[in-house]
Amino acid sequence: MKLCRRGFLRFVAGAAALPAAPRIAWAQNYPSRAVRVIVGYPAGGAADIIARMIGQWLSEHLGQPFIVENRPGADSNIATEMAAKAPPDGYTLLLASTANAINATLYQKLNFNFLDDITPVAGLARGPNVMVINPSVPANTVPELIAYAKANPGKISMASAGNGSPQHVAGELFKLMTGINMIHVPYRGGAPAPTDLLGGQVQVYFATVASSIAYINSGRLRALAVTTATRSEALPDIPAIGEYIAGYEASSWYGLGVPKNTSEDIIAKLRNEISAAVANPEMKKRFANSGFTGFGGPSAAFDRFVVEDTEKWHNVIRAANIRAD
Repeated sequence: MKLCRRGFLRFVAGAAALPAAPRIAWAQNYPSRAVRVIVGYPAGGAADIIARMIGQWLSEHLGQPFIVENRPGADSNIATEMAAKAPPDGYTLLLASTANAINATLYQKLNFNFLDDITPVAGLARGPNVMVINPSVPANTVPELIAYAKANPGKISMASAGNGSPQHVAGELFKLMTGINMIHVPYRGGAPAPTDLLGGQVQVYFATVASSIAYINSGRLRALAVTTATRSEALPDIPAIGEYIAGYEASSWYGLGVPKNTSEDIIAKLRNEISAAVANPEMKKRFANSGFTGFGGPSAAFDRFVVEDTEKWHNVIRAANIRAD
């Protein structure tokens, strides 16, 4: 896969080709009608909840409805293709996520190039998965699990929500960075995996916080670490894998993107409002209730993050020879 990326020079060049007055007018008048936010997952999940949070904020502050449009299927590729092929007028936004960074390599014949056809606008939220094990596994820390796996090769099974899922690639990154062997057991979606983990049919799962926190609190699953670079506000007593394995990071993230060639003035207007939303105390609280933290910071940092995350999962997928289901 060729990881291309139009940089800020393209934005500057494109903006320079347009008269200044019309561009300013577009930004001042935007939005003048409803905006759709395309989400590649069903209603009720984390992606949908976060999209509705930011949609409500943008509606209240920009004076037009921001309507969430759920288009699930093909690991969010259907939604991404819709956004990539939409008119670049600011009236179609994409809720981009970790899955987009993974799918850029996982799928060989997409009808779009995520890095080249979608312009990142701003980050919204990011959060960890949590490495959980069945309590029958004789390990209470990440180093103890690594030692046990090395002493018992082939005896640990690692569940996932499917080939190439965020849970899967987080586990494969762990395997690559530690040199241990865990047998991958893919499930169709995130619901069956915890059931078999609780029953002891599999031993390890890189679960979402929302799906595992009740089992962790009840002692039915043992949490060893979270997958973000630092500890999670939702699980402050659980260490990060990076505390044991330098450089390990596998966060789940969400942000907004627009079709390429969307006016930079419109993008800037969206960025300003999103930055205000992410910094808002009430919004921070709502993100935290969903197991996430606000993903703020300069727009250039988010643009760079998207490229780097896509490159990281490209390398993991190639090294682990992961193929789509």
